[in-house]
Amino acid sequence: MLRIAVVGSGPSGVYAAQTLTRQREVPGVRVDVLDRLPAPYGLVRYGVAPDHEKIKSLQGSLRTVLEDERIRFLGNVEVGGELLPTARLLELYHAVVYCVGAARDRLLGIPGEERAGVHSATAFVSWYSGHPDTDPGAFDLTGVRSAVVIGAGNVAVDVTRMLARGVPELAPTDMPQAALGALGASGVREVHMVARRGPSQGKFTTKELRELGTLPGVGIRDEEAELALDPAYADPGAALPAVNRRNVEALRGWAATASPPADGDRRIRLRFFLRPVEVLGGPDGGVSGVRFERTAPGERGAVTGTGGYEDIPAELVLRSVGYQGVPLPGLPFDPVTATVPHAAGRVLREGRASVGEYVAGWIKRGPTGVIGTNRPCAKETASSLLQDAGVLARRDLPEDPLPALRAAGLHPVEWPGWLAIESAEAALGRSLGRRSVKIPDWPGLLTAARPTPP
Repeated sequence: MLRIAVVGSGPSGVYAAQTLTRQREVPGVRVDVLDRLPAPYGLVRYGVAPDHEKIKSLQGSLRTVLEDERIRFLGNVEVGGELLPTARLLELYHAVVYCVGAARDRLLGIPGEERAGVHSATAFVSWYSGHPDTDPGAFDLTGVRSAVVIGAGNVAVDVTRMLARGVPELAPTDMPQAALGALGASGVREVHMVARRGPSQGKFTTKELRELGTLPGVGIRDEEAELALDPAYADPGAALPAVNRRNVEALRGWAATASPPADGDRRIRLRFFLRPVEVLGGPDGGVSGVRFERTAPGERGAVTGTGGYEDIPAELVLRSVGYQGVPLPGLPFDPVTATVPHAAGRVLREGRASVGEYVAGWIKRGPTGVIGTNRPCAKETASSLLQDAGVLARRDLPEDPLPALRAAGLHPVEWPGWLAIESAEAALGRSLGRRSVKIPDWPGLLTAARPTPP
């Protein structure tokens, strides 16, 4: 029997486990999927916006994989810490596949970024998604009238939409009650989504972009003069990929028809060719706005500063300019690419493949692609591992690593514990007159899971 640990229960980890157990070349493969959190599914649970139910339904297919008798979910297991160093994990399994994602957001690197009121979009998403590492009371929006979202990807669109969306549309979701209440009490009336480049270079998908124009009671505006700075704006034609062309067409339509919202309603403003240069201070160390420099198109998609500036008032600033992998103690790490060095998924130590150590997902290739991109990525890594199976299987291991994990002081949450969390969240929703509602804190999750004592 080949016993494998997959670290991370998001799509890349689950797809790796699925590939390893469903192949026929190496019989008797068993996989433990380890996760630091007591709940599975990674960013599908804690990164997909709660109002995107179609994408969140992917949990159903991930669930089917994790219910396979050859796969065991072990949550509440932190790898790389004092209790379970990576070297110890390799003593308990023939091979380890690390699928730990890219957990850190990129900084803007501008003065004032440290001010209260400046947050990463990642932190905001984690808050409204009920991630237990985030304080449920982290965001008080009552004093915020204007918000600035810096970025032009799907996460930027998500947080813009959530700031503008009304509570009636969010109440049927699994959003934690505290976040729902905070958004209901929000004073936000204007959300500016600002990009340093042009509309044809946006990283958002057209479906996500168009959703902004369908929010009840929300007006949407863009500036035709800014759009026209983009050489591709006047005639997108065949010069642009299909998605970018559709994005430009959607923005053109809003420029032609946009009108101010009714009194009391909210407005989204889409701005382009503006580069943040400073977060402006407000009272008590907070934020009063962001200063942007006007940019102009350069060569090969780059932009250059023009020396013209504009201040956009705001009491809340969310940066959404990308993610980075973080080093996992015990694994090699390339600080330039923020990934683990590898060859076809095999971890490289000083340029040589480390037998038994593999990577998949964002920690392997960087934060690129969509959820489905993880499937071929995981398949490549699994293929490399299976090619090494003859060497890996020579090592003698404990029959079952679980007693050793418990002896180390860990309290794994197994699949029945996760099902207990699901039941508790369903009960919480019923008590609030809603559907299932996420438990957003560690004590609540672990109490609901009733982990088996060591």
